[in-house]
Amino acid sequence: MSRSLRRGAIAVIALAAILPLSACAAGNSPDTLQIKPDNAATSIGNDLKLNNIVVVTAVGSSSEHAGPANLTVNISNSGSSPETLQSVTIGEGVTATFADAKGAALSEIVIPAGGAVLLGGEGQPVARVGSAKLEVGGFAPTSFSFAKAGKVSTEAQVHPADGLYAGYGPKAAASASPSASASASTGASASPSASASASASAGASGSASPSAGASASPSTSVAASH
Repeated sequence: MSRSLRRGAIAVIALAAILPLSACAAGNSPDTLQIKPDNAATSIGNDLKLNNIVVVTAVGSSSEHAGPANLTVNISNSGSSPETLQSVTIGEGVTATFADAKGAALSEIVIPAGGAVLLGGEGQPVARVGSAKLEVGGFAPTSFSFAKAGKVSTEAQVHPADGLYAGYGPKAAASASPSASASASTGASASPSASASASASAGASGSASPSAGASASPSTSVAASH
């Protein structure tokens, strides 16, 4: 083997030895081993942590959304005393309303000491806004106010109620169409009756007129003959 070929072979072997070491160094560093969620997360004080903060719009919503939306967030309290979530604002300062899992209105939501509360989803309390201007696929300013810890704000992702968030979106409002249809049906059924009554009255009037005319004619003839 020539000297140039031996040098080339040595270079290839050295490069093959270096590449795995570089890959291991990159893959096992503390930074690359940390998994950072895509959804917003924040904390306030030493005890309260808010994770997976997402504003969920209606199914099929896209682009610029103007309508109802729900908030989903996991709030954990590692402190020794309960904390109270007093209010939430979404988007351009729209204040959310609270409700329990059965839909009954709540004035506040308590996060127990050493526990956590998940807002949104089946069987969980809900924070919702009746109408807000949101950019689906973008982010919306979201603020939380607590009784003891104070206020904290973040940018929450806006996502339609599909995929992982299929059960987290606002419920569709009950349609008024059945009632309107029932009213229309009642009106329609009443119309034939009214028409029949009108026809009967007109018929009666019509039949009475000829009779009157017929009885009057003979009397006139008798008077003439006398």
